[in-house]
Amino acid sequence: MRHKRAIPNRSLRVSDQIQRDLAELIRDLKDPRIGMVTINSVQVTPDYAHAKVYFSLLVGDAAECEVGLNEAAGFLRNGLFKRLQIHTVPTLHFLYDRTTERAAELSALIREANATRAKED
Repeated sequence: MRHKRAIPNRSLRVSDQIQRDLAELIRDLKDPRIGMVTINSVQVTPDYAHAKVYFSLLVGDAAECEVGLNEAAGFLRNGLFKRLQIHTVPTLHFLYDRTTERAAELSALIREANATRAKED
């Protein structure tokens, strides 16, 4: 019994393509809850059934935006069907990514600590 050989890095290539295509598709959405969204990363399950889409937000409310994106997930998935040449287009799950927010908070704390230390010296 022979197994199908997996194409190396295929899931990475699919994730990258989904990320690029979603960025374009989201720009065309008319939902006022969805602000200036940046797609940070896409993680696709091995069977391509589901994709977690991590996004950050420049302007707007993160919780509202997440709800809006998840409500538009079916429409966005349909848009991916037309663009991607793969058999299974994953169901999209949008999650707010606080990484950039936390990085800014940490940078501010470091600056504050350095300023305090400079005053003490």
